[in-house]
Amino acid sequence: MQYKDFTTNVLKEASKIALGYYGKVSASIKPEDPNQVLTKADIEIGKYLISRIEKQFPDHNIIDEEAGVIDKDSSFTWVTDPVDGTSNFAAGAPLYGVMIGLLKDDKPIAGGIALPAFSEIYYAEKGQGAFCNNKKVTVSKEASLKSVLVVYGIDSNHENPDITRQEAKLFGEIALACRNIRISNSCFDTMMVARGSYGGWLNKSSKIWDNVPQHTIIEEAGGVYTDFYGKPMDYLNSLKRSKENFTQCIASPALHKQLQEIVHKNNG
Repeated sequence: MQYKDFTTNVLKEASKIALGYYGKVSASIKPEDPNQVLTKADIEIGKYLISRIEKQFPDHNIIDEEAGVIDKDSSFTWVTDPVDGTSNFAAGAPLYGVMIGLLKDDKPIAGGIALPAFSEIYYAEKGQGAFCNNKKVTVSKEASLKSVLVVYGIDSNHENPDITRQEAKLFGEIALACRNIRISNSCFDTMMVARGSYGGWLNKSSKIWDNVPQHTIIEEAGGVYTDFYGKPMDYLNSLKRSKENFTQCIASPALHKQLQEIVHKNNG
């Protein structure tokens, strides 16, 4: 695996930074989005990730949640989220992670995610399988939603509360169709899908850095990774899309089909 050693080593060091701040920081709300918060850990880990990438791959582009876009006119783009699940992290909840992924010609080819509180690092490269701490992981083999836990991440829309109320109805239909719902609204949830602990994940609100690092992991674990409505994910012109919203539907092929039937039956 061409990028494994670099990615996993960087994630190990980033995890140490995160654990050093865990339980000791407060968060400030981002003025552009009241659902998003920022801590000192986000800033320090982001700077660390960028410095390591620029040292190892000085010609590659970078998209970082906090620092923004660094355009080197390369066909390779690293996409990083210093702390995914910052609200959890700042509240002292261990369901957060550090994410780093790689695009080649705007297509995901590698990704790594650290869950520092659990001493876990997930990694995958296209065509090479998905692993947690070097042990292969696969999505759930259950055939029915009734047998699995499903994650539905939902953010409130204060500007248009009726959107949230409408989405809550779909949330209810998903909850009734599966064994039960679980939510941390972070990469902890998606890695539980990758390892087969959870059956699926849906979310209508995310950014490119929430997607690229985990995309390859999910697919290499045997999962299907689409937008909320079942369409293929599109990262074309990635350097210009840091402010764009992305939606997600992630599951094994069988469970993904069942989730899509519910989404389309209820008009999403």
